[in-house]
Amino acid sequence: QVQLVESGGGLVQAGGSLRLSCAASGRTFSSYAMGWFRQAPGKEREFVAAISWSGGSTYHADSVKGRLTISRDNAKNTVYLQMNSLKPEDTAVYYCAAALHASGQPMGYDYWGQGTQVTVSS
Repeated sequence: QVQLVESGGGLVQAGGSLRLSCAASGRTFSSYAMGWFRQAPGKEREFVAAISWSGGSTYHADSVKGRLTISRDNAKNTVYLQMNSLKPEDTAVYYCAAALHASGQPMGYDYWGQGTQVTVSS
């Protein structure tokens, strides 16, 4: 079992920045690839970014490339999502997830956090 807890969400103006954190506990964090997904009201859960277990490989959705960046610190059992140049369309609940292999599909992930709300005002 892996328990995931997101934090760092909030309300920010367009053009602003936030950093989301996802703290993991339970089985060995460094064994898992990690992903960030988001879900806006009335929409399906959407892939944002993923990172390999070592941090050596990262993947970002085209819609966030150059603005949102995933990273991890295995010594702290934490994965991050640095969010810059935020847009109103980034408004959603953001979830972190753990998987044996990095994937852009929600069904590829075994463990999920409870989510953190990010709201970007125009």
